[in-house]
Amino acid sequence: MRIFVTGATGFIGSLVVKELIAAGHQVIGVYRSHEKAPALAAAGAEVYRGSIDDPESLKDGAARSDGVIHLAFNHDFSQFAVNCETDRRVIEALGSALAGSDRPLIVTSGTAIAKVAPGELATEDAPSITSSDFPRAASEEATADVAGDGVNTSVVRLPQVHDPERQGLISPWIAIAREKGVIAYIGEGRNRWPAAHISDVARLYRLAIEKSEPGAIYNAVGEEGVPARDIAETIGRRLKLPVKPISPEEAGGYFGWLAHLASRDMPASSAQTQKKLGWRPTGPGLIADLERLPVS
Repeated sequence: MRIFVTGATGFIGSLVVKELIAAGHQVIGVYRSHEKAPALAAAGAEVYRGSIDDPESLKDGAARSDGVIHLAFNHDFSQFAVNCETDRRVIEALGSALAGSDRPLIVTSGTAIAKVAPGELATEDAPSITSSDFPRAASEEATADVAGDGVNTSVVRLPQVHDPERQGLISPWIAIAREKGVIAYIGEGRNRWPAAHISDVARLYRLAIEKSEPGAIYNAVGEEGVPARDIAETIGRRLKLPVKPISPEEAGGYFGWLAHLASRDMPASSAQTQKKLGWRPTGPGLIADLERLPVS
């Protein structure tokens, strides 16, 4: 397949590109800044200049492909709601380029937007909350809209994707801890975050686009839920920082924009995904990667 990949130079996207090429696919990889184009070309991809800030710039590459994996997202959380609406427009543009064909569009979402009771496992068939509840749900709302126009869509819901260098939303938690000189968790720290190693996630994206099942939702979950206290204590040991619990009332002052998610218990299952795709997570666990966290 000739696959168009947005976010091709990013943390997850760069490994997805390598995974696809190793499996014999051709890749058209989107880059925004010129300094990242050489590495993309060196990986064997056709480089394509485009930006999610200009959704129209992506349509030609999508139209020339046999399928699209959409991974790009602006992670400036100071304007999170705006970025989620930008993502909605990008998905609409990509969908319009694929309309009238069976070519797949794989959209990226998150396990945190599954609508489940507190503490209940988020499964692939759990409905999504709305963007009025949490802005990131705009991605799945847009996916449903373009699917209604006949586009072959599926969704990959991500947990905290990690290696020793980066760990999803745990990375800004670590940055906060470095800045404040203490790693804090809320209450007893029993709330759980699902996680997956980046190598397993890259393989899942490849399997998802190869299968191209219309309407499928995949949970890229390797570990169903790692307790916040275990995460905090591991970071504290590694960075030699004190670890302390804080009250829910103190969470906003410590975590800032991250407070809403830092307190949530959001375990998730990938049982259905594993059965559908024959996917088995084999990478290191989150705690193992945090044990290798760079100390400088």
